[in-house]
Amino acid sequence: MALLVYNTLTRKKEEFVPQEPGRVRLYVCGITVYDFCHIGHARSVIVFDVIYRYLLHLGYEVVFVRNFTDIDDKIIRRANQEGSDYRTIADRFIEAFHEDMGCLGVLRPTFEPLATDHIPEMIEIIARLVEKGAAYQAGRDVYFSVDRFGGYGKLSGRDTDDLLAGARVEVDENKANPLDFVLWKGSKPGEPAWDSPWGPGRPGWHIECSAMVARYLGIPIDIHGGGKDLVFPHHENEIAQSEMAFDAPFVRYWLHNGFVNINNQKMSKSLGNFFTIRDVLREIHPQALRLFVISKHYRSPVDYSDETIAEAERGLDRLYGTLEAVGQRAPRQQGGKENAFSEDVLKKQDPELYEKAASLPDAFNEAMSNDFNTAQATGYIFALQRSLQRFLDSFGRKNLKGPAAELARRAAGTMRKHCAVLGLLESEPGVFFDEQRKLKLKTTGLTEEELNNLISLRHKARQEKNFAEADRIRKELESKRIQVEDFPEGTRWRVSI
Repeated sequence: MALLVYNTLTRKKEEFVPQEPGRVRLYVCGITVYDFCHIGHARSVIVFDVIYRYLLHLGYEVVFVRNFTDIDDKIIRRANQEGSDYRTIADRFIEAFHEDMGCLGVLRPTFEPLATDHIPEMIEIIARLVEKGAAYQAGRDVYFSVDRFGGYGKLSGRDTDDLLAGARVEVDENKANPLDFVLWKGSKPGEPAWDSPWGPGRPGWHIECSAMVARYLGIPIDIHGGGKDLVFPHHENEIAQSEMAFDAPFVRYWLHNGFVNINNQKMSKSLGNFFTIRDVLREIHPQALRLFVISKHYRSPVDYSDETIAEAERGLDRLYGTLEAVGQRAPRQQGGKENAFSEDVLKKQDPELYEKAASLPDAFNEAMSNDFNTAQATGYIFALQRSLQRFLDSFGRKNLKGPAAELARRAAGTMRKHCAVLGLLESEPGVFFDEQRKLKLKTTGLTEEELNNLISLRHKARQEKNFAEADRIRKELESKRIQVEDFPEGTRWRVSI
């Protein structure tokens, strides 16, 4: 089936056909490294991680570039506040970014270039634009002349008059046109600076992406991505400077993800609803945050609230719980043969479960090939999980054998394989539940030592047939949202969500 993507440039879904068969050139704007990443960053990075994974799943070779802006006014300001230098600040937050994204299961791209490593390439593009008359020097700065590019505004869908009326543009009396944007900024005393034909300075924000796209992917590229907030001015400016410099279309498909709202309000430090990824992961399992992000279509806004994140946590618990149950009750025997039973025999065990497992690959691919519809794709996965759980429940506490066990294992394997395309179910169930319990225990007011002591006292009361005391302890634990279950091998506990 064809892969359809919504192209911001044409404002419609189009069949994705890479310019080079079997190979995709993908660029996504990275972060400016002056602070810890927030959950808005998490959404964008996870969205394009899933797109990257799905392109790989389809069999494409993907060259994926995501940059770091490591020189910027905000970085310099923070360095000055700390009595440090821009490199120390940038390196600290690049390391923090990798830690956060590693927790979220984000794959590393093919290349992660730093802006400051590509200043010669930026200077070369700026010089080319100056030579063509598309850029001009004013004072110590160099600006791109928007009037020289007839297609300005084609990505955002607005003409220059609308942009002037409604957009925030940098005010500078040296500009010939208020929409003109800086390509090279002359350095101020004490600022980091690089030599250039226009004097010491540093690049503007927009030029770095054009230089790194050209360096690592060549122009044009297949897909350029980022958040909707980058459509104007950043991506609009990238198009203008790149197409003027290289006399070629810059990008074939533009993809933009929607915003994260907090309790139906825009996330903002001034509103006190600003959460870093690290804030969230102190109480929320990373895979639950990931499931929350992909629970909505990537172009739609997604609302972060206690209710929506709890829903994601419960969903993840169900997926892992079913996976754990299959491992415990239908373990694969050593030396056991794969597909030892005929399809007819397997289907007779539970026709509904058999069909859901058999149809998931096509249904999943159909959803994801419709502009990466992760919401619909996860819906199919959960439908399979519910059917598999009902199948397990129909056996009570008995272990499954023969074709029943084989069908359960097949369904679980199919579920896990397609979750992997979304970056989910990448831990073993036991490891996940242990991590989940420890995270949630922090919210109950009990330490692990106190909890284990209560569980031991309850176990002792049960052994002594003092069921009233055992029940009292159970209720005390439930008052702190801790639920206990007794098994032959011992007592398990979990914090209810």
